[in-house]
Amino acid sequence: MTEQDPRDDPEDWPLARLLFTAAHLVEHHFGEHLREFGLTQAGFTVLALLQDGPLSQRELAARARVEEQTMGRTVARLERLGHVTRQRDPQDLRRVIVERSPSGAGAMTRSIRRDAVGEILADLPDLDAFRTQLAHVVRRLDR
Repeated sequence: MTEQDPRDDPEDWPLARLLFTAAHLVEHHFGEHLREFGLTQAGFTVLALLQDGPLSQRELAARARVEEQTMGRTVARLERLGHVTRQRDPQDLRRVIVERSPSGAGAMTRSIRRDAVGEILADLPDLDAFRTQLAHVVRRLDR
């Protein structure tokens, strides 16, 4: 990380710059954390989406807000690592069903045991309110 010029105080930045920079830094920090467990942010997202049970690859892409081809590459990587399994839906052979494996569940558990994002945000005065506000922004923009 570079040393900050004291004349460039984030308190003085436009809100858009502050939001973009914070998002970028959190994403970078969390990405470094996930690499310790052999995961990418995309892989972590897929494993989190599968925690309640199998989903079609198309549904995973929609929920993750990515293109189906992008999801296909992410799922293929997780499958090579043994974190997910894929199989054709017997009712509709065009559909591919993705399920988290025990290895994937373990990787997910290990990666969230140390809450890297929580460590970043630990000194916020009202983390619950911050989370609620972020969820509001996501819902509003995701219409």
